[in-house]
Amino acid sequence: MSEKENSKTRILLKLFFSMLYISTFTFGGGFVIVTLMKKKFVDEYHWIEEQEMLDITSIAQSSPGAIAVNAAVIVGKKLGGIMGIIAATLGTVIPPLVIISVISFFYNAFSENPYVALILKGMQAGVAAVILDVVCSLSKDYVKNRKIFEIILIAVSFTAVFFLKINVILIILCAAAIGFVTVLIKNKKAVKK
Repeated sequence: MSEKENSKTRILLKLFFSMLYISTFTFGGGFVIVTLMKKKFVDEYHWIEEQEMLDITSIAQSSPGAIAVNAAVIVGKKLGGIMGIIAATLGTVIPPLVIISVISFFYNAFSENPYVALILKGMQAGVAAVILDVVCSLSKDYVKNRKIFEIILIAVSFTAVFFLKINVILIILCAAAIGFVTVLIKNKKAVKK
């Protein structure tokens, strides 16, 4: 086996076991796993830039399917092509499948147990804190490098969804249209110069 193949195999194994570890100890859904992926792949391994992680999060959230699997597919593709996709996706889906299988086997015992209910309530608070942490850490650098128009667009989108209860799909479509028009205007200005 050549040094290049050996290096790629090590990256694929590291990717698989990293996603397996992250997915095993992630409670609270896709945004929590994205936080842990950022810490692992951006901060620790330096495989991905922070801006790329923001882009991956946006794409994973707006694509159909689970955010965790979508993000794993994108990270896997970037790091190892098709084999990276397979390694990252398997590492992401194996723990929930095993955990759900065990829980379904013991469902009656879990559903009636007040201690399990209390543990789950406590985990909800922890998940909220982790999601808030990722929002703050990812938005900190994002806001520094943005124009005032983009910040206003973010604030208007948040207000529309959170306070006015406008459907998120409508917000995404409007933001896509605004982005499309902005690119057209920039391209027209670039052609005139």
